[in-house]
Amino acid sequence: MEEAHILVVDDDEIVARTIERSLRAGGFQVSVVHSGVEALQTARRNHPDLLVLDVLMPGMDGYEVCRQIRKDPILEELPVLFLTAKGKEEDRIMGLRAGADDYLSKPFNLDELFLRVRAILRRVKKQDNAATEKVVTLKVREYELDARSFQVAGPRGKVSLTPVQFDLIYHLMSHSGEVFSPDRLLQEVWDYPHDTGSPDLVRVHIKNLRAKIERDPSSPEFIETVKGHGYTVMPEDS
Repeated sequence: MEEAHILVVDDDEIVARTIERSLRAGGFQVSVVHSGVEALQTARRNHPDLLVLDVLMPGMDGYEVCRQIRKDPILEELPVLFLTAKGKEEDRIMGLRAGADDYLSKPFNLDELFLRVRAILRRVKKQDNAATEKVVTLKVREYELDARSFQVAGPRGKVSLTPVQFDLIYHLMSHSGEVFSPDRLLQEVWDYPHDTGSPDLVRVHIKNLRAKIERDPSSPEFIETVKGHGYTVMPEDS
């Protein structure tokens, strides 16, 4: 239990560091990020045991982060504890409907935080002992992405990816069939605010990714361009 890894997500750095110090003092390993996109990317890369999540954050709020986690085939079982200033009954209901395991309002008592965290981790440990090995790969068509080795296996064999390439292909594969505009990818992969950042950044990374994994990068069949709309990974051959 003492070696459990907790990911803390709060856009207020002072609050986040206070929670981090408190949890570390309780014997936990702790990582801290400050946005919803960072939370998803860090969880995908590092596989924490518990997410302690704020609700009110710029860009992607905590409710949407939780909903994204519950739809993700690799992260769907990650336990989520909301720790937020939104303490009304309707806020708690919304958080639980989004898929949270528990909901604690700020200001909070440290002893209560430890009790909630330990209770969630005990439940997870029991489930893990009874379950088979957790899923750590995404598979779409003939491509398989390993979320531990950051490699993708496809028609050109196994290929290692850079962190940004991993985040980009993970996002597309975990939302296969959905079309993403460059602006949306800048928000949801690069964590840029709306209408900032250059679409050229997306185009270059898509081009480099295709060069690594497509059978014929000049005629891509996996990462498709939907003219006038953006990019998609289709779940089946058309």
